[in-house]
Amino acid sequence: MFNGVTVTFLVDNGAYDWDSVQIGWLLGIPVLTGSLFRLPLGIMTDKFGGKWVFGGLLLISAVPMFLLQYVDSFLGFALCSFGYGLTGAGFAVGIGYTSVWYNKEWQGRALGIFGAGNAGAALTTLFAPTILENLTNNGADIENWRTLPVIYAAILVLMAVIFLVFATNKKPSAQRTMKKLMQPLKSIRVWRFGLYYFLVFGCFVAFSQWLVPYYVNVYYLPLVTAGILAAAFSFPSGVIRALGGWMSDKWGARKVMYWVLGSSLVISFLLIFPKMEIYSPGNGIMAKQAGEVTHVSEDRIVAGGVEYPLIAKDETNFDEVEGDFVFPKKETWQEPVVQVGQQVEKKELLAGGETKIFFEANVWVFTFLVIILGSIWGVGKAAVYKHIPEYFPEEVGVVGGMVGVLGGLGGFFCPIIFGYLLNGSGLWTSAWMFTLILSAICLWWMHRTIQKMMHKEQPDLMRQIEAKEEK
Repeated sequence: MFNGVTVTFLVDNGAYDWDSVQIGWLLGIPVLTGSLFRLPLGIMTDKFGGKWVFGGLLLISAVPMFLLQYVDSFLGFALCSFGYGLTGAGFAVGIGYTSVWYNKEWQGRALGIFGAGNAGAALTTLFAPTILENLTNNGADIENWRTLPVIYAAILVLMAVIFLVFATNKKPSAQRTMKKLMQPLKSIRVWRFGLYYFLVFGCFVAFSQWLVPYYVNVYYLPLVTAGILAAAFSFPSGVIRALGGWMSDKWGARKVMYWVLGSSLVISFLLIFPKMEIYSPGNGIMAKQAGEVTHVSEDRIVAGGVEYPLIAKDETNFDEVEGDFVFPKKETWQEPVVQVGQQVEKKELLAGGETKIFFEANVWVFTFLVIILGSIWGVGKAAVYKHIPEYFPEEVGVVGGMVGVLGGLGGFFCPIIFGYLLNGSGLWTSAWMFTLILSAICLWWMHRTIQKMMHKEQPDLMRQIEAKEEK
């Protein structure tokens, strides 16, 4: 998020002339770094404890952030981005470190509260632009932007000092060799959790950035307004994560994931319909008897002595209709296909029907749905990580790191996938088609796995249930 704000600000104010490809790489490099290093840092957390790993990560990340003030090229910015992108791996450290302090009944809430720190990303999109404008006098003194990374580096160092001074180190009770620590990665369950996280976290990160150009291109909103609405999508998802942890503790992570994936499927389906204008053949008029056409106009046809009234075209421009509307608008009319003096047979077409359907894809309904979807994904993020200490209590750092890697890679690759889908289909809503398919795959895989587990663990009970269903 820091790169998203800073790079956009510098390019918009002419400090650098980076093209869209270079900007895309600068936005993606920190996400990729934070994803790739989640697994090794998760392993280190299980081995050495979260105090030293987390504190060291904050201090190390502060160095490239501080050095950013001296760079003056794309390569320099990319290298520094790679360095402070390590902070994204802090999530795997925190998951492994937090989980060892709480028993099974409290881990969902504890990990949910820890995960609520994602809301800090939304705060950056809200406050960093204002700080940059104040530092640079609204772009007049553009070189003053270099103070911002110094501020961020100072915050990282301050947090590292506080953490190292006041935190108490704790490691999992059973210390294992590296080979045993890596053993859970052979389990298909880890990769299934990773796919869930690819959806609820990866797609969330992707849309946090993708929604800004989406609003600008689809709804023609100003950039500032688009940024505010994108932040409205991001912020609740981070905060509600604590609620997701509580729900997972109370009702079980499995039930919560059923609800999350099912809701994601439904809302993604509602979002796939684009703003569109469709013309289609409608109800025409056929001759009731044979004869000569004696009159043709926009409102009626006379043929064989029979008068046929027509529905005239209204020529409504729905884009100019005052007031927002939620449901599609329809307009129908009939156009003559015969001429005066023409001989027609019985049941021959006299006027063809035309139907025009206009769907506005109301911006406020769209915003409401994406905020709800972002919040649901926030609950899902907590539910996914509630599963991990239940199935892998001694390898939370390793498994949490691997799941985090897959989710983080979703944040890196999804915008690229969205871009290809947009270029191929011409539809901005193709991104929601992708989440629809991904939600369906996750839901199907989870349900299939649960059914297999129930058949294996309670075959007699399952046979009784199936027998009753057949009756």
